[in-house]
Amino acid sequence: MESKVWEIRRKTRRKYSAEEKIRIVLEGLRGEESIAELCRREGIAPNLHYSWNKEFLEAGKRRMMGDTKRQATSGEVRTLRQENSQLKELLENYYLPWELEHQIGRFVDYYNHRRVHESLDNLTPADVYHGRGREIITARNLVKEKTMRRRRRRNLGRKPLSEEDY
Repeated sequence: MESKVWEIRRKTRRKYSAEEKIRIVLEGLRGEESIAELCRREGIAPNLHYSWNKEFLEAGKRRMMGDTKRQATSGEVRTLRQENSQLKELLENYYLPWELEHQIGRFVDYYNHRRVHESLDNLTPADVYHGRGREIITARNLVKEKTMRRRRRRNLGRKPLSEEDY
């Protein structure tokens, strides 16, 4: 009988999302109520709260030390799978060596000169290699500043500035 009770409890146990865990841990860190009261209200055991708290603080510590490994988002996985299927398609459809070489050359050109890489601050490898990265980021920041000024003026109901005023 007791094993049945444990099995039912195990199957009906609530699963908390990462956002819920973070919210509960942050409430505990705020200290507005005791950990016991917080755990009672949320329906969790205090030792579970403390293990979440430890995980949270260790993850923050790793992040501050520069360990930025993370799980891929579903969008990133989808993009990588799409790229992978395109590469497979490339290899399956070209029987003559020069056709394959031509397509690989096109892909390498796309990858190095057109596709921006998040790990390179959304620059292409060619931009980074040729030292244009700082110049591109500076230009992006100027455009962003102008856009924000323009939006701020429009949202405050003021007359738009002319291009010379920027």
